[in-house]
Order: sequence, then structure tokens, then C-alpha cells
Amino acid sequence: MEWIIQLPILFFSVVIHEMAHGLTAWTKGDDTAEQAGRLTLNPIPHIDPFGTVFLPILCFILRIPMFAWAKPVPINPTKMRHGRRDVLQVSLAGPIANLVLALIAAIIFKISTIFAPWGDTFQQTLMNALIFAVSINLFLAFFNLLPIHPLDGAIVLSGILPKAWRISYDRHARYGMYILIFLMMTHLLYPLVVVPSQFAMSLLSRIGLIG
Repeated sequence: MEWIIQLPILFFSVVIHEMAHGLTAWTKGDDTAEQAGRLTLNPIPHIDPFGTVFLPILCFILRIPMFAWAKPVPINPTKMRHGRRDVLQVSLAGPIANLVLALIAAIIFKISTIFAPWGDTFQQTLMNALIFAVSINLFLAFFNLLPIHPLDGAIVLSGILPKAWRISYDRHARYGMYILIFLMMTHLLYPLVVVPSQFAMSLLSRIGLIG
């Protein structure tokens, strides 16, 4: 039953992640995502066969935290006004959007602990959904910041490396998916993503927003 609540939250979070990329690119002069119909909350144009369908199933089978990603929003750096600097900002927009969603969910969680106008049962269901929203958005933010192609962290790192290093670094792009699957199956994502997410959750708890 938890999946009935968690899946919509997960899909909404990954859609907002990709929309943040597209909207940021649009503000930089690149309307590629808009022309492709990707600046929408409709999840269908954002579905990626691997990241949106296969990956959540794999997480369920491996019993690791459920997460997913949507089809990457198309961008055209040549349309952006400031080249590489704009590309870096577009890449960071997705993880930042997830961090903002996590903070919003934490604030709503705090409010829901004070008011329960719809009864205790609904309040508990709402609080569980909000805790999942906080945790999954933190997880998505830190996961996407991993420096592995095609994730945002790899684009950011590639953008700040000297050209000679960048060429060598980007050679792993064709193997990126295999690297991610290896990290998932060997549970190496735990220290890289889960631990930072749990630390962020503890910070939110310490300031009194969740817990």
C-alpha cells in the first residue's frame, strides 16, 4: 500500500527535477526543452524506460531505497548566452529543485504536527507521505550529484575540469549506466548517497522541522 502513495511523490519529484533543468535553460535563452514539450507537469513526456520504469522495479527487488529518474531534458548550449557557465547552472538546477522540495515537505510536515483538521488517521498518512517526500528528494539530490555520466554531477565536474582532463574524464560516459547498476547491486550507493541523505535528515530534525 505504501507504493500507492510513494510512486506519485517519486514521479512528481523527478518531473520537477527535469522541469528545473528546462526552465533554467529557458531563462538562459535556450528554448529546446520548451519546443520538445518538456516544460510540463504531465509525467508522460518525461518517462524514461530505464530510469522511470526499470529502476524502481530493480530497487524493489534489491530492497534498496526506491528512486528513479526521468528522461533527460534536451538542452542546446549553443543557444545559451554564457556558454559553459550557463550549462553548469542548468545542471545544478535539478538537484537544487529536489533540495527545495525536501525543505518544503519538511515545513509542511512541521505544520501537520500542529494541526490535524481531518483526523488522526489522515494526519498520520500525510506525515508518512511527507517524510518520504523529504527523504526521496534528498536522495535524488545527492544521487544526481554523483560525478558519473549521465548524472548532473558528471556534467558539473566536466564543466569545471581543464580541457585535457575533461576529455579523459568524459570517456567513461558510455559506461555510466553500467557503473550505476554496479553501485546499486553492490550497495555502494549507501555511503555515497544514503549517508549524506541521512545526515541532511538529521539536520532537519535538529532544527525541529521533522522527527
